[in-house]
Order: sequence, then C-alpha cells, then structure tokens
Amino acid sequence: MELEFERCYRAVDSRDPRFDGWFVTAVTSTGIYCRPSCPAVTPKRANVRFLPSAAAAQRAGFRACKRCRPDAAPGSPEWDVRADVVGRAMRLIGDGIVDREGVPGLAARLAYTTRHLTRILTAELGAGPLALARAQRAQTARILVESTDLGLAEIAFAAGFGSVRQFNDTVREVYAAAPSELRAAVRDGRSARKEGDAEPGALTLRLAYRPPLHAESLFEFLAARAIPGVELAGPDGYTRALRLPHGTATVALAPAAGHVAATLRLTDLRDLAPAVARCRRLLDLDADPVAVDETLAADPLLTPAVTKEPGLRVPRAVDGFEVAVRAIVGQQISVAGARTVLGRLVAATAGAPSPGELVPFPGAAAVAEAPDEAFAMPAARRATIRALATAVADGEVTLHDGADRAEAEAALRRIPGIGAWTAGYVAMRALGDPDVFLPTDLAVRRGAARLGLPDDPARLDEHARRWRPWRSYAVLRLWRQ
Repeated sequence: MELEFERCYRAVDSRDPRFDGWFVTAVTSTGIYCRPSCPAVTPKRANVRFLPSAAAAQRAGFRACKRCRPDAAPGSPEWDVRADVVGRAMRLIGDGIVDREGVPGLAARLAYTTRHLTRILTAELGAGPLALARAQRAQTARILVESTDLGLAEIAFAAGFGSVRQFNDTVREVYAAAPSELRAAVRDGRSARKEGDAEPGALTLRLAYRPPLHAESLFEFLAARAIPGVELAGPDGYTRALRLPHGTATVALAPAAGHVAATLRLTDLRDLAPAVARCRRLLDLDADPVAVDETLAADPLLTPAVTKEPGLRVPRAVDGFEVAVRAIVGQQISVAGARTVLGRLVAATAGAPSPGELVPFPGAAAVAEAPDEAFAMPAARRATIRALATAVADGEVTLHDGADRAEAEAALRRIPGIGAWTAGYVAMRALGDPDVFLPTDLAVRRGAARLGLPDDPARLDEHARRWRPWRSYAVLRLWRQ
C-alpha cells in the first residue's frame, strides 16, 4: 500500500486525530511508532517512515509509543468498509479467526490459498495474516495485564499466545517492557481507584472513535429495538448478551467523554478480542464521519440535517443472523410489534430468562428447529425465517463480517419471502455495506419529503446516486426526519 509522504507528514504536523488508524508514523531515530495525532514533537522528515499498520511497524522492528498508544487507535475506516478480500480478511482477523483456526482457516473462509492471501495482505498492509494477528494479540494482552489481576500465564493463553515465552517476548518487543513492568506501571493507579468504580469480575475498556459521534441517535436506535431478554436500554446506555466463539458474555455500552465505555463480563477470556471487535462493529466506531458528512452535506437538501446532527453512525450488528431475522419479522409491522414477536421467539428457543438475566439471541440451528408456536407471525413469514435459519446453519448463507457482500445478498434473495428491502437492510447492518439505499422504505420516503427531496422511489433512488458511497448513512438521516 503506497502512502503519500507529504499528505501523511501534514497530518502528523497538524496532529490531526482523523488520521489515527489510517497509518502509523515510524521514527527511525528513536525506533518508536506513533499514531498521527501523537502530541510528541514532530520528527524530522529524514527520520520518518509512514507504514499502513501497527503490524507493519512491529515487523520492521519499531516499538509502540507509550504516550499515544497507537495500537489502541480506532481501526482504519478503509478496512471497515471495503468489500474486497483485504477488507474481509481484516474484519475476520479482528474477530480472532487466525487465533482460532490459523491462517489456513482464514484463507479457506476467503477461498484463497494461504500463500496468495499472505502476498495480498503484505502488499496492502506491510504484514501478513500472522503478523497482523500477532499485533492484535499483543494489544489484547496489554488490556488484560493492565485491567485485570489475572496471572500472567493465564493472560498469555487468554490473549491467544501459544506459550508464556512467546507472550513475554512479544510484549517486550512491541512495548519495550516486560508484562510485569506494564502491570507495575498501572498498579498504583488501579489501587487508588475508588471502591465501586468497576464491577467485580468485569473488564471496563475505552472504545476509541473518530469524532464527531452523534451518540444520542445511535443509542436511541438500539433502545427502540431492544429485544426483551436479550437487550436492555436505559438513559445511561445499552446492555446486551453476546454469543462468542468460546462462550457467552454480556456487555454494557455507554457514551463518555471522547470514547464509549464498555463493561464486559466474559465466560472465557479468550473471547475478549472478538467481543471488542463486535461491539465496535455494532456502534460503527471505525467509521470516518468527516468523510461521510462532507459527501452528504454537499447536497443542499441534506445540509441542514448533517449540520444539526454531525457524526451520525449506522447501527450494525454483533450477529448477522439476528439482524436478518429482525428484518424479516419487521416486514410490515411496527418496531414495537417486532420487539414483542422477537421476545417470544427468544423465550421459546432459549428459555425464559430469570429477572435481570440476559441471553444471546438464539442461533440458526435453534431457530430452524423451533416449534410453530414460537413464531407469532403469519405462516409465510415463519417459513421464510425457517428457510433462512436452515441455510445459515448449513453454511449456504454466510452473514459474518468476512462474507462476500454481493454473494451474501444474492443468496438471501434466493430465499422465498426475502426481497430487495430485506436483503438491503441486512447488507447495511449485518454486512456493513456503507452504500445501501432503500428507496421503497416508507420511512425513508417520508423523511425525504420532509426535506424537499423526491418521495417517488424511482426519482429518489436517482437523486441518491450523488450520495455515493455513503447512502447507508443517508438512510439513517432520512429515518430521523
């Protein structure tokens, strides 16, 4: 991946946080790499290298800056939205596929050979899948070292390392400090915290994002659609249950100053990285809101909406199958009605949770086998959900972050009862497609009319072409009118 030196240097010179995650700055005179917004003195041009990823910097022998923590920056919005093999691979690596299935497992999911996939990723990111996964393991390990009292050996295996020695060597190489030294550096601060600042047994993390973030709209959307028994929403945030590779978890998310606070309770610490990745995807935290808003605000009819609510995000998903079921259930009924129907489906398949308990949304196999009485809906819609569940359980439809978006959408539309609107909604939320438009959606057409836009589907769809490649964000803005 070629990085334009002058553009990168100007971003570093201005300490522009919008570029955090796009690239890292490696300083040859110190052997340290930083995020573009690092408050340290701007290095001399002759001593600077710009690299596309933290993994590339680590591979080149640079250590992470202790001041700006470049490994904790928001992810690149490019890999978040790209639909090609690199974008798909990066999303799967972020979800921990390499740690669970190795590089062959990652390559198989993408239908590439391991050699060709490594060559593609190295050309784009300066590092292959193993190095990229290693950088993520190092960051996960650091979080556990600094946020928990777990033994270091336990942390090593929870973070995905094959041995304690590998864990120690990697942490020393990346952070220029042994794990015990990282823990000692924060021990005084942790012991000085007031009792009750963190829940016992919980991990509290800060999820970074590129400002601005219109948190109110994001959490309002999730609250309005919260499924009883799976999610809880209140004035202070949003809580839900998760199904993760090694067990279940609950996460509480709340907006805070400059970040989103996430409090996680995991049944298996190996699920920390995928839990964080899925929370980031749910809240669309790796987006570049400035780029989105600049494109949409260029349309005079959208300018007032963008100015009023900058940083609007597209609420995405922690489970693609769940979003697909929501979309089918929501056909031609109200949001409140859909919540009731989905709550009954959860209770019938996962069992009624105890008061205050949350359970993950049922998996595809459980829904496919659910009795008729679990589906409080017309028979045709029940048949569509069963057909979807069977296809997902059998691997005929793939709805995870690394899915090929075009193939997944085409597979959905082959299922009787799933049309353009449902497939588009799933593509927007479950597959993370930033450029979906729903011109036949009644709420979209009403919002368009209020802004003086055409409300005829064909004319509105034609007008929306000027909003590419961010039409999914335009849909959210029209829904809010």
